[in-house]
Amino acid sequence: MLTHHRKPVCLSLISTDLPVWSVVETAGTLYQKDTDRFHLLLTAPPLISCEIASSLSPEDTLLQNSNKAYAPSSPRILWLEISPYRVIMTMQGNAQVSYRHFWEHGVYGISRYWLPTESLQPNDPIRLRNFTTAMTLSGHPLPEHLRLEYELWAEKVQLGRYILNLEIKH
Repeated sequence: MLTHHRKPVCLSLISTDLPVWSVVETAGTLYQKDTDRFHLLLTAPPLISCEIASSLSPEDTLLQNSNKAYAPSSPRILWLEISPYRVIMTMQGNAQVSYRHFWEHGVYGISRYWLPTESLQPNDPIRLRNFTTAMTLSGHPLPEHLRLEYELWAEKVQLGRYILNLEIKH
């Protein structure tokens, strides 16, 4: 039962206790895998990276540009696996930070982050835990709104409380 629909999507992430806020508005492709299981694929805008070169003298500063901003050429793919019981979100692409989150209401899920290949340990992910305090999925027969509230943890240290909000316009 694989059907797909191209839809406008708004995905936002905010922290309730830290200055973190991000919004992505784009078109996504919604695949219906089963009666209550969906996959949503979207292309996220590129992260802008900065290279900062150190200069030894003021003359060097004049000869070279110390800040070089660039946008990677390949897109970042954001893939959400959505059901009323759990959500898995994966970001991958263009050799930048990749991640995978697993959320299920009342459960400690795993959040993994992979750093770019020039980092010290390119194949070992950073593993964090998240605790999903609330999960709401509405819309029938296709999902229209998803709201996840969760806490992010590193061992016994809480790294903030977050709200992930997804709106799919039909």
